Amino acid sequence: MGCCSCFGFSRKPRRVFRPVSRWIDYPSREPLLDEDFEDEGDPSCNDEGTDTAQEEDNELRSRAKCSEDILHYREHNGLICRQFPVKETNNLMRFEDEDGNKMVNEYVRERKIGSGSYGKVALYRSQADGKHYAIKAFHKSHLLRLRVAPSETAMTDVLREVLIMKMLEHPNIVNLVEVINDPETDHFYMVLEYVDGKWANGGSCLPGGMDENTARKYLRDIVSGLMYLHSHNVVHGDIKPDNLLVTSSGTVKIGDFSVSQVFEDDNDELRRSPGTPVFTAPECCLVSDSTGPTYHGKAADTWAVGVTLFCMVSGNYPFLGETLQDTYDKIVNNPLILPDNINPDLRNLLEGLLCKDPEKRWTLEAVSKHVWVIGEDGSIPRYLCWCRRNSLERTELNGTDEAKDTDKTSTDQIS
Repeated sequence: MGCCSCFGFSRKPRRVFRPVSRWIDYPSREPLLDEDFEDEGDPSCNDEGTDTAQEEDNELRSRAKCSEDILHYREHNGLICRQFPVKETNNLMRFEDEDGNKMVNEYVRERKIGSGSYGKVALYRSQADGKHYAIKAFHKSHLLRLRVAPSETAMTDVLREVLIMKMLEHPNIVNLVEVINDPETDHFYMVLEYVDGKWANGGSCLPGGMDENTARKYLRDIVSGLMYLHSHNVVHGDIKPDNLLVTSSGTVKIGDFSVSQVFEDDNDELRRSPGTPVFTAPECCLVSDSTGPTYHGKAADTWAVGVTLFCMVSGNYPFLGETLQDTYDKIVNNPLILPDNINPDLRNLLEGLLCKDPEKRWTLEAVSKHVWVIGEDGSIPRYLCWCRRNSLERTELNGTDEAKDTDKTSTDQIS
């Protein structure tokens, strides 16, 4: 159960917060719901830089390098959780078919279906297998010019997203099928499985919310996919309804790994918090020392799951101000307010997920065993991922070999 002080039942001094450096105080509330806007000339961010900026730059460079090193090590040593590797294509052909439809290699463009963090997403049909795919298209020159941190460009994020998705395979995660990167062109494509549905109304919140049974089903899928990510030391960094696609059969798949990070072990400490403001955890808004705030990525992901669940059942955000700073102030200082007539089990779950103290916030493991989450469907099934399956097979094989050696020793002793 969540701690009482997390929900404003005891008096405590208001805590100072600071907006994450990637955002400024916007007059409109719209950017609070979207991470995809740029810093408009903060005078503290100049070419010369301050000592603090240089320290943050070093930290960001170190973390980015760490993630890339880990991912490259896993890739080169076959430490991936996929039965079949992602197809990598270095030759690009762009032309039109006889009907005037644009084509990218074997894929025929049908229509635009959205925009990702740094590029457009369109629906394509493969002439090879007849299936539909969602293709994210980028211009490498644009990615290299777009700076997302002092030492990182959007290209860093996209390449890290590709490396992460090449490691993963899970029924509740959007699958990366192919990467098309011709060194002779400026074009870069990610071919993804096409999820034929999207979050209802295509927005981050639903007017009036949804029924509890649907919200429960969606949450179970989200938790299953996110537990898989965390078990593979991946922090998503931007869990929200817009990044959760729903298939026609009602299965939720987590997408958009453009701000995700990977870790070598359980040390998931981060400083850069590039997710969406209204889904940002309290610890990501607080003032820290001169090197910037630190927080644990997995706990921040879990908070975002809580905000998403709140959105699903209420159609509103738990903490949303008129400006960015006002929103962060409410996230840090305001108590969680829930309707009086809410299901007591659901209330208990939301209080555990939206506990402002990350040390007392519920873990996804605890959430997966919660009575409201279990409902009538039982515990969330544990997906036996490919790398875990291989590990178990090797263990069984070693056990068989050891048994044979034991039997042989026993036979030799008898003879």
